[in-house]
Order: sequence, then C-alpha cells, then structure tokens
Amino acid sequence: MNSVLKPAAGATITYLQPREEDEEAILRAHLLDILARRQLSALFQPIVHMQTGEIIAYEGLIRGPSDSPLHAPMNLFKTARSNDLTVEVEHLCRKVVLERFAELGLPGKLFLNVSPESLLQRDARHGETLEVIRQLGINPERVIIELTENQPTYDYALMREAVLHYRQMGFQIAIDDLGEGFSSLRLWSELRPEFVKIDMHFIQGINHDPVKLQFVRSIQEIAEKSNTRVIAEGIETQAELLVLRDVGVAYGQGYHLGRPHPTPARTAPADVVKTLARNGVAVYPQRGIDQRATIAKLLHPVPAVPSSMNNNEVYAIFQHAPELMIIPVVDDGVPLGLISRFVMIEHFARPYERELYGKKSCRQFMDANPLIADRATSLQELSFRMAQAAAHHLFNGFIITDQGRYAGMGTGHDLMREITQLQIKAARYANPLTQLPGNVPITEHIDRLLESGTRFWVCYFDLDHFKPFNDAYGYRRGDDVIQLTGNLLASHCDPDRDFVGHIGGDDFMVLFQSEDWEQRCQQVLAAFGRHVTDFYSTEDRERGGYLSEDRQGRKVFYSVMSLSVGAIRVEPHQYHSHHQIATAAAESKKQAKKIHGNSLFLDRRQPPGH
Repeated sequence: MNSVLKPAAGATITYLQPREEDEEAILRAHLLDILARRQLSALFQPIVHMQTGEIIAYEGLIRGPSDSPLHAPMNLFKTARSNDLTVEVEHLCRKVVLERFAELGLPGKLFLNVSPESLLQRDARHGETLEVIRQLGINPERVIIELTENQPTYDYALMREAVLHYRQMGFQIAIDDLGEGFSSLRLWSELRPEFVKIDMHFIQGINHDPVKLQFVRSIQEIAEKSNTRVIAEGIETQAELLVLRDVGVAYGQGYHLGRPHPTPARTAPADVVKTLARNGVAVYPQRGIDQRATIAKLLHPVPAVPSSMNNNEVYAIFQHAPELMIIPVVDDGVPLGLISRFVMIEHFARPYERELYGKKSCRQFMDANPLIADRATSLQELSFRMAQAAAHHLFNGFIITDQGRYAGMGTGHDLMREITQLQIKAARYANPLTQLPGNVPITEHIDRLLESGTRFWVCYFDLDHFKPFNDAYGYRRGDDVIQLTGNLLASHCDPDRDFVGHIGGDDFMVLFQSEDWEQRCQQVLAAFGRHVTDFYSTEDRERGGYLSEDRQGRKVFYSVMSLSVGAIRVEPHQYHSHHQIATAAAESKKQAKKIHGNSLFLDRRQPPGH
C-alpha cells in the first residue's frame, strides 16, 4: 500500500504560481528556439479581381509551431517586440513566405507583410529581402510590401526614405487596415502607395450599413484620384461581395473568396466567379442627407502667421509644436495659403536650402492655392469640391472664412466623418410611415439596373378600395394597412437582390432580380388576403365589405380591400430611362386593377419603338 505524505497538523501549504518573469522567460525561450530552428510555416490567402473573379495575388501569412503558445502571429510578434527581436523575426517570416511562394509556384503577385517598425530600423538589412528574392528567381515587381501597423508611426520622413529605397528595388507598396490603424490616412498621403486595404470592420455588413457604404465610397473616390487600387478585406458573404463590386472596389480578400491555406487554390470558388460575372446589381442600404448642415461645425481655431514672417521663424513654430501639421498664412484677415510641416521639413533637409531661403518670406514654401470655403458652405458642397480637387487637399485640410475673413481650419477627416453621419441620420429619401425608400432611391436603383444591362421585373403594387376604407375606419387604421403591405413586401423579397420602395400613399414598387418573382408576388397576395380582414369589424368581415359614402355622397357597398400588382419584364436595352419604365408599370397596374380581388397582371407587350 502506497504511503501518502501529509503536512503536519496546523501547517500551511503555499502553492507557488508561475511568476510573470517566468512566463516571459518561457516565451523568450520559445521564440529563440523558433528562430534557431526556423519553426515558422507560411499560409497564403488569395486576393481576387472583383470584375473577373481571377486570383491576382496572395497575401503571405505566418504561423508559429502548432503546439506552441506563439502559434498565433499576434502572440509571436508581441513576444518579439518585448524581446527586441522584431527585425530578426520579421526577416525570418519574409524568408519563409518567399521560399514557400516560390516552391509552390503560385501565380500572380505576393503581398509581403512588413511593419513600419522593421522598415525604419536604420541598421536593418534592407537588401536581404531582395537577395532572397533573387536567389529564388522571383521578379521584385511581383512582390508588394504590405505595411502592417501595430503601433504609431511618427517618423514619416524616415518612412518615405525607406519606402523610396524599396521602390527603387522594384517593389510596390500597400497599406494595410485603412480606417483602423493609428495614422493610416496620413500614411496614404505621405507614401502614395499603389494599394490600400480597407479594414474588415467597414466591409462586413456593408450591405446593411449606410455608414460603412459611404466610408468605402469615399475611400474609393480618393483612390481613383490618387491612382491607388483598393482591396476590401474580410469579405464573408455574397451580398458584401456584390456591393463592393458595384462601388468599384478593384480587389477583394476574405473567407468567402478563400481562406488562408498552406497550399491555396489557384482559382476562386466557382460560385464566386459566377456571382461576379452576373449582370445584376446589389441593393444598397438606404441613406438620407441633411442639405442644411454647414461646415461651421468643422471649424478649428488655428493660429495664422503673416506673409512677412520668414521661413526660419515658421520652422521654429513647427519645432515647438510637434502636433501642428499645417500653418495658415493670413494678411489682414485675408487667407493667402497653407504651409505644410512636411514640405517645410523636406526643404530644410536639403543641402543649402536653409541658408538660401531661411530668411526669406514664408510664401516661398506656401501652397498658394488652398481649398477655401465660407462657414455657411454646406457639407455636401464642400464634399463635392473636395472630391473634384487634388488629393492633397484631403490631407492638408481647408481654410474656413467668415464673410471673406480667416476664421479657422477644417480637416478632411472631420468632413468625411460628418458626411458619413448625415447619411445614416437623415431620412429624406425614406417614407416616414414604412421607412422604405422613396421615389429618389427607386429612380436611382432603376438607373443602376438599366446601366448594368441585366434583366429585371418591375412590379407596381396598389391597394384597391383604400380611400373609402380610410374614410370609414380612420387614417390610423389606414396607416396600419399600409405598414402591413410594406412588411409583407419586405418579408417576401430577397433583400440582396430585390429592391422594395414606397412611392407614397398606398402605392409600392418592387424591382425584382429574383427569377422566382412571380411566386413571391403570389405569396404576398395570399398573405395580404389572409391578414387584411383583421382590420375590419366582425360584421363587415362576415358580409365581405361595408357601406360608405362615395365622393358624391351616395351610399356605396365596398368589398374588402385587395391588392393589385402590375408587372413588366425589362430585358437588357429594352428601355432607356426610368420614365419609360414608370409609365409602363403604371399602365400595367391599371390593367391589374380591372381584375376583381387580389390580382397580378404581367404586361407582355414591347415598349414603343420595339
């Protein structure tokens, strides 16, 4: 029988917990072992062309040993930073990814993750990556340096220098997680990368969120002006994919297109290729705009300098205020231009420029064509001007005046934020009763459908005998019936393919891309027939209607309300404007209303001229 050692009576047992220093030492040992034995493996996630469905590139990702606490890249790099081994770990990661990429013979480009921290190490072996690439026989033009931001970046001048060094070797540059990092917009302005990746927060659920849609649209507009291609990260559904394709985003990445894998596919999933090849359009989440909102709320008081001040004095102001990025130049209240910290520092860093220009007027390095707007300017107007202007105005900001005199500054970031907020808050384009899109969004969606050259169906829904019901039962009961109709339409349509709009009153329009549109309409009619009687008294329900006065004051028997649907099929290039479609749908609805009860009429005639 085994004996068991027990503590003496009254003794206290102390259980020793591993100390934090011990845990750090264990992690350091793991890390050193990984470096010594090259225990890292590469995964690759495809990046897909949003128009063709072709895989144009792969992002190289890294994993530690599967049985190690440093398996996840976040833990791996956190431990590397705390042990001052970031550069060593990153160099090994890049070597492992490059070797595996070459070994697999993957097509297209490779996105290679590099942290600004590693890029800025003056003693880093910047030529090592190029040497590995040459040994592997990979053309540097196939490799994109993807800057991943784990901590703030402040030394932009050094960053530009390092990026220039990589560009001279033939590499292109991408910025990761736009909208999520500490200074990604600023990095975009400074480095002018060939690619920007939008953080997945703004991508996931974009088909339901007008704010996210507006953010991505704004980024896409800036990208088009600055010759940058956008990559949407984190795409997880077909609906997100179609919205992003329609916005014009060039490339996509995410689980819906392909998960990270040691031996990734060389073609995108067949359903993704089929979806992207489809002519149809995505249904955008709806938003409204407050046209009265002005830029006065964006005003920041920023001290100005006179044009008589020399460059040495302006440089001293920048040195004493590290957070100051822009200084306005103003004479007697009249704004003349803007001086950028980076333009000033860049000039003074050049040989002899300080000696030559230091005592000259600050006009020397001033942007003499800044964006200037009165405080009464609407947010929409300034946003339009910003979109039309050169890209640097978004990053420099704009001067705000009050009746022509300098009042302060506004930033591009604040303008984008306010526009985005207004889009979601205002309900100008939505029917206040049903919250369904009104005439303007209906027209916009028809135009998008026509432009896409896809086949779709327009169904005009109208309630029969609604006005006398309103007179007999009151407007509140009438509103309840309208809400019922809106809810039935929304619940029987595919929210990603079919657009439900409320024209006004008891008139609705559905723009179907679903091939089974007719079955959906019949389901709506059947459901309406079941539910509408709930709004009548027991007596009127039993006799199938009620007596009420018509417009001439005569007693008339009205049957229980029914729903009429006039439908037209729109083939590619059959109609040329939303006006033609509205006219044809209204005519079809008239025919449907001639049929007693809940009815659907499909107009099979060709429009005039066909």
